[in-house]
Parts: sequence; structure tokens; C-alpha cells
Amino acid sequence: MSQIGVDQWVEQSDERRDRYSGWTAPARRAFDKLPTGWKLVGVLGAAAAFPLLVPQGEIRIGITVLLLAMLALGLNVVVGWAGLLDLGFVAFYGFGAYFYAIVASDQLPAHWPTWVAIPIIVAAAALLGALLSLPSRRLVGDYLAIMTLFFAQIFVELVRNFERLPFVSEDLDLTGGPNGIPGVEAWDLFGFQINSFKRHYYLLLILLVVLIAGLHNLNASRTGRAWRALREDTLAAEHMTTPVNKLKLLAFVVGAAIAGLAGSIFAAVQVGVFPNNFALPFLITIYAAVILGGSGSIAGVVLGAVAIGYIPELLRDPGKAGWLFYIGLAVMLVVTMKRWQPIAAVTIGLVVFGFVVRFVSSAIWDESIMGTANDTFISRFVDGWVLILGEQQDLITNYAFVVAIAGVLLVVVTRGWLRIATLIPTIYLAILVWENKLALQ
Repeated sequence: MSQIGVDQWVEQSDERRDRYSGWTAPARRAFDKLPTGWKLVGVLGAAAAFPLLVPQGEIRIGITVLLLAMLALGLNVVVGWAGLLDLGFVAFYGFGAYFYAIVASDQLPAHWPTWVAIPIIVAAAALLGALLSLPSRRLVGDYLAIMTLFFAQIFVELVRNFERLPFVSEDLDLTGGPNGIPGVEAWDLFGFQINSFKRHYYLLLILLVVLIAGLHNLNASRTGRAWRALREDTLAAEHMTTPVNKLKLLAFVVGAAIAGLAGSIFAAVQVGVFPNNFALPFLITIYAAVILGGSGSIAGVVLGAVAIGYIPELLRDPGKAGWLFYIGLAVMLVVTMKRWQPIAAVTIGLVVFGFVVRFVSSAIWDESIMGTANDTFISRFVDGWVLILGEQQDLITNYAFVVAIAGVLLVVVTRGWLRIATLIPTIYLAILVWENKLALQ
């Protein structure tokens, strides 16, 4: 036992030394010394200032990210903490959205007040989660996943085809069928209407902060520890007299309640709900946020939601996509080299290599092969340095892409100056492919 303890201590010491090595060590030390409260204030301050600094379209993206963060936190309770593979989670989101759309639109003669509708929606979603958890008493793993996926598909088919209540003679269009439910009213909290993107953003931000605080306390409680025991080994947890079935039910209930709340906000933001909003691709997006950020980590899944929710929007704009591409290259260079000396060597070598390639190509190639840069800030910046192709663009970029992939493999297996020499043309070819092909698509 003592030797094991020594080995663990040595391993932890090595990890600390590696963490505080390299040119980023001073920044890491300074960040780690900051109190957690100051870090939270910084994050919340940046999030609160976001709508004040960006146009309306960007605020809409922020709302999407916050909704995804709420859903990722709810799914994290079921999957990350309790270890239950729930593929029907998106149905709870849709249930909350449709429930609110039905009671806050012209689908019913009477509209429910928001302060009445929201608690009922959350409670109903939690009850639905409790019902779905019943098969988890005997089903685990893939079998539970198949059953919950079946539930999600049934929900989509129901809202698409279940247009009226059975045994009711009146023509009562309940879900709107494939056309969904338009004209959903905004939240009205005792006379204060949440009827703009900015107000929806701040509502979601407040709810997200409250949700994170509540889940943090829940994770630190006996219930949170019991969930983790259930996730690691169900049989061992049961033998230790842990109430396994109750914990499974509670995980489904908490996750479903969070999803139902998020769904009601989504319906108000979109001013309508449609069956395709809750199909399988969106479930994959939520899982991607949880997995990317780190299943079981509250901060991780929120960061994963920010990445998954915001990066696709960046890629829609070629100019923003270019910034993302070059920032990714810079991060890759820092992670690969770590120390500032090789980073400087690669940067200087890359600049020289680009001008040499430009000079040689202009001397040996016909001018018709050369082209002009794309009309973006970054493209204009690299114009004159990177080779911009005209004719035979597809052929040359295809070969460059293959060589760049081979270069990445060489970078992985090489060390020292050989890695630097390999990294310079590899980065250049990646930029060449981006500027001549990927940025145009």
C-alpha cells in the first residue's frame, strides 16, 4: 500500500510540474491563484455584457447556446452522473415546448397565465420522466437506450399525426400536425413580458446560473455521491444498500424537469413549435455537448454547449470561419510545441517558407494558374504570402490536402528540429487548402 501511495504522489508531482512548464506557465499560475468567486464573476460579467456588445442576430445565437447548455446540464444528470443511457431525452424538451404552445396560443379557447403554466409544465415533464424510468429497473445499457429511443420517436410521430383528441367530436386541432403550432405567446411574469431577444437571453442566463448552483449542491450531496456509485457499478451500489431504483427514477425526473422548462422557453422564443425541432439530430447535438465538455462535469458540459452551439454559427460566415480556422491553427501550434522558442522558430520559418513558395511559383508557373484572394479580412491579409490559385485549383488543393495529412502524421511521430521542419510546410499546406477551397464552400 505504501508503494502505491508513493507512486501516486510521484505521478501527481509530475502532473503539476508538466502543468506549470512552458511559456504559458506564468499565466496558468496566475489563473490558478485567482479565487473561484472572481473567476465566476468574470464569466458572468462577460456573459451579461454579451447582448450589449453584439447585434440582434448574435443575441439569437446566444439564446440557442444557453438553451443547449440547460439541456446539456439536464442530460448530464441522467448520463454523466447516474450513468443511464437515455436516448429519449429530447422528447421531454419537445413535451415542454408543445405543452406551453398549446396553453399559450389559439389551440385552446383559454390561455393560461405563465406563472400557472410553467410550474405545471415542469411537474408534468418530471412525471413523464418518472414513467419513462420504470423500465430502467430491469433494462440497462443498450436495452435501455433502445427503449428510450423508441419513446423519442413515438413522441415525434404523435405530435406530427395526433392532431385531435380521440373520442371528441369537435374539430380540436391539438398539435397542429406537420405544420406545428404558430403564434405562441411570450412569457408574461406578472405583467412583465419577455418579448425580445435581449430579455429572453437574460431570462435564460438567470435560470442557467440558478440551475448550475442547484446542480452543484445536488452533486455534492449524498444523492450526488450515490449517483456516481450507481454509475460506476450498479451491482456494488445495490449490495451497499444504495436505493438503486429510486436513484434512477430521481435522475430521470430531474433531467426531464430541466428539459421541460427549457422547452417552454424555446416555444416562446421561436413563437411556435414544429415536429422537426425535436428529431434525432438535435438529440445528437445535446450528446455532443455533454461528451465534448466531459460527461459528469458541470463546467465542462456548459463549455461543450458553448462550443457546439456557437462554432456552427461561426462557420456560416466565411470571414468568421477564417478567424476560427486560424485560431485553431495557433492553438494547435501552442499545444504541439509548448515552449516559446520552437513556436517562434515555426512562425518565422512559416513566413519565410510562404514568400519562397510564392516567389518560386510565380517564376515557374504561367500567370493563368494564379488567382486572387477571397474578399475577407484574413484572406486580404495573407494575399501575397500564400499561393492563391486560379486554374487547376481543385487538382492542386486535393494533392495539397493529402500531403498535409501525411505531414500531420509525421508531426505526431517526430521530435525536435525534425518536427519543426515538418510542421512548417504542413501548416502552409493547410492554409493553402483553406484559402483556395474550404473558405469558398
